[in-house]
Amino acid sequence: RTDRWAELTGRLGGGGGSAAYRRLDVTDAADVRSFVDAARATFGRVDVLVNNAGVMPLSPLEALRTEEWDRMLDVNVRGVLHGIAAALPVMRAQGGGHFVNIASVGAYEVSPTAAVYCATKFAVRALSEGLRQESGGDVRVTVVSPGVTESELADGIGDPSAREAMRTYRAVALPAAAVADAIAFAIGQPADVDVNELVVRPAASAQ
Repeated sequence: RTDRWAELTGRLGGGGGSAAYRRLDVTDAADVRSFVDAARATFGRVDVLVNNAGVMPLSPLEALRTEEWDRMLDVNVRGVLHGIAAALPVMRAQGGGHFVNIASVGAYEVSPTAAVYCATKFAVRALSEGLRQESGGDVRVTVVSPGVTESELADGIGDPSAREAMRTYRAVALPAAAVADAIAFAIGQPADVDVNELVVRPAASAQ
């Protein structure tokens, strides 16, 4: 979706800000390293890395859609690990930084057709907590777990029963800006305050 990034970067630049964009495949460790290197070369530092990429092709386990399971593991778990591996040495060297890892309410509960997806989001929470404990205080770690959010995340559901169930489930959704605001809140705290977990749901949601 580089066309969207190009448009946004232009608007930010036109408003007096400074922004750059770069296409990124989080499943490719070398590409993630290049992304972080480019950010440091452009801006001099890497203060925050948001591990946001995710896929959610839901299906019952008995459907045996194993290629989709692998894709979720590659993007949702290995993608986060690649981000940590690329940015952590930079943050250590510069004396600080902040990882924001996007999980889901599926990191706290499991529902039918979502077993593998939820497993990947439980993994994001576990990785984040381990990183926090190992950080020594100079690298902050925040997990943001959104409920249903307006996005394209559900567009890749190939299983017919899961796709139909998700239409009802997504009837009440957060605007994407609500998740951005949660990230900004965590980042904006004083350096000695580490907001570890934020769960953000639509107020009208029972999920």
